Formats: sequence, C-alpha cells, structure tokens
Amino acid sequence: MVVVAAAAVLEAVALVALTGWGVVQLVTGRQNAVGVVLFLVVFGLAVAAVLVGSARALWEGRRTGRAPVATWQLLQGATALAVLQATGSPVAWAVLVLSAVVFVLLLTRPVVAHTVPR
Repeated sequence: MVVVAAAAVLEAVALVALTGWGVVQLVTGRQNAVGVVLFLVVFGLAVAAVLVGSARALWEGRRTGRAPVATWQLLQGATALAVLQATGSPVAWAVLVLSAVVFVLLLTRPVVAHTVPR
C-alpha cells in the first residue's frame, strides 16, 4: 500500500516538474507551439492533482483511488513503450518498469483488502 501511494505521489511530482519545464521552455522562447505547451501544462497539472487525490484515497482505504491510478499506469506504460520502441531510452525503461510494478501492486491482495469497505 505504501509503495503504491508513494509511487503515485512521485509520479505527480514528476508531472509538476515536467510542466514547469514546459513553462520555462515557453517563456524563454525555445518553444513556439504555445497552444500545445499550454494544453500539456494544464493536462499534466490535472493528472498530477488526480494522482495526489487518488493516493490520498488509497491511503485512507477508499477504493475510489484504485481506478485512476490503474488507468494512469496503463497510459504511462503504453507511452513509455512507444518511446522505448522509437528511441531505446533508459528513462523509458524506468517508466515502463515503474508502471508495471505499480499496476501489479495495485492488484495484490493487501492493497485490495485495504481498499474494500469493511
């Protein structure tokens, strides 16, 4: 349970950092696609907020946090797999492994038991 919640928060922190990097790229003029960057910033911050809320729900034993975390792991894993096929990046490997581990842990008996109403 602790690993799943911590991973969700870690992913949220990474998303916030990446959105900050996107804003810096936009402000410094290194990126001209204003609409794309703004969409990615808003999307990244929204996903980060959902992940933090889901981690909190999981920590408190509510099952409502499982679906958003599982969905994000699947989307993140699919994206990492696509990046891995295109570039072979070690970062993509790390993200793919993290997604798989969190997804599997989310389905383990202790996590499910912790989030099932008593």
